[in-house]
Amino acid sequence: MATINFLYRSSKPEAPLNLRFLFRHNEKDYVFGAKTKLQVSKYYWEKQHNLKRSKDIDISNRIVEVNSKMNNIEKHILAAFEKVMSPETINKEWLGVQMDHYYNPIQQSKNIPIDLVSFIDYYIEQRKDEITRASRIKFNVIKHKMERLQSSINKTIFIKDINQDFKDVFTEYYNSENYSQNTTQRELNIIKTFCKFAKSKGLEVHSELDSLKLKKGNTLKIFLTFEELKSIEDANLDKDYLINARDWLIISCYTGQRVSDFMRFNKEMIRLENDNEGNAKELIEFIQKKTNKKMTIPIHSKVKEVLNKRNGDFPRQISDQRYNEFIKKVCEAAEIKEPIEGKKQLNISKDPKISKIRNVEGVYPKCELVTSHIGRRSFATNFYGTIPTTLLINVTGHSTETMFLNYIGKSNKDLAMALTKYF
Repeated sequence: MATINFLYRSSKPEAPLNLRFLFRHNEKDYVFGAKTKLQVSKYYWEKQHNLKRSKDIDISNRIVEVNSKMNNIEKHILAAFEKVMSPETINKEWLGVQMDHYYNPIQQSKNIPIDLVSFIDYYIEQRKDEITRASRIKFNVIKHKMERLQSSINKTIFIKDINQDFKDVFTEYYNSENYSQNTTQRELNIIKTFCKFAKSKGLEVHSELDSLKLKKGNTLKIFLTFEELKSIEDANLDKDYLINARDWLIISCYTGQRVSDFMRFNKEMIRLENDNEGNAKELIEFIQKKTNKKMTIPIHSKVKEVLNKRNGDFPRQISDQRYNEFIKKVCEAAEIKEPIEGKKQLNISKDPKISKIRNVEGVYPKCELVTSHIGRRSFATNFYGTIPTTLLINVTGHSTETMFLNYIGKSNKDLAMALTKYF
């Protein structure tokens, strides 16, 4: 049972009343306070408010007015309390949010959905000129997962209910579906982004939203060494599509770009620039698709070798799916088969009629773990320590050195050992 008291706590002759919210849950008492905007005089509160009858009509009217306002506040707080699934999560911030909602009621547009699944569609539509096609696909994948989650709990998920209880249900569902820790963490953060956008549009969000966090899982940093790249260059390939894929793989490992960027390279992007000594240097200039950053990077001699054998042209463009498939075969032909730990996409469904693709951790031949992203990581890892990190970041497009070092898996111990060279 929850109760609300109003108190005059100021030394001033006139001040707003304080509210004290009390309830008991699991044999534990909770008490939280907040300030109202209901202003009264100290004299009125101590001498007049509790009068049962007053011959002064002005005093009687004031008592009715103050009691009415206190009752409205009390009803609002208690109604919000009844909707809370876990009372132990209530805190002073929650009470503050409820008071803010009382004095500043959310003006919800009829065109803005309040349930999560429908709101994802609304979010995509509202931001269609800002988000990439890849992001749109990713958001729709999350939407379909939330539809399945709703079916499993037989309950609609509302934006205002994204709280600790939701996080627990969400995490349990993702675990039951064998999604990785990183997928669970990443998609919870995206759902929080949806909710923050909803808040900017005037929708109610839970006071616990900002505190919802999950730890990232360990990411296995797989890359191709310079020795392995040499084996790839020397591999005997008898199919044109494999030679084409190999050339793209070499380009990716010496430019450090994402597949969404390097697969768009063409010779029109190349320009000449004179260095300080007047020597002409070839640079490639493009806009990164993911970050929208304008990039200018030098063309490595290995990339130049690929272009020279193709009369200055880049290899034939292919789809991401085909590229991922072909470079595994290229690495297999190059005898890059060392058993290593990694994650591989497998169908884990016990029903042969149902596809349930997940990243399954295990030990596999390295060639089977090669994906389109390996070129970017190989570039960053291979050249770290030989090229100044600030210059490498300029090529990879990472925002900070910390992000870059985390990307290639460099720990504090690695950095300390590198520093010993100068001691």
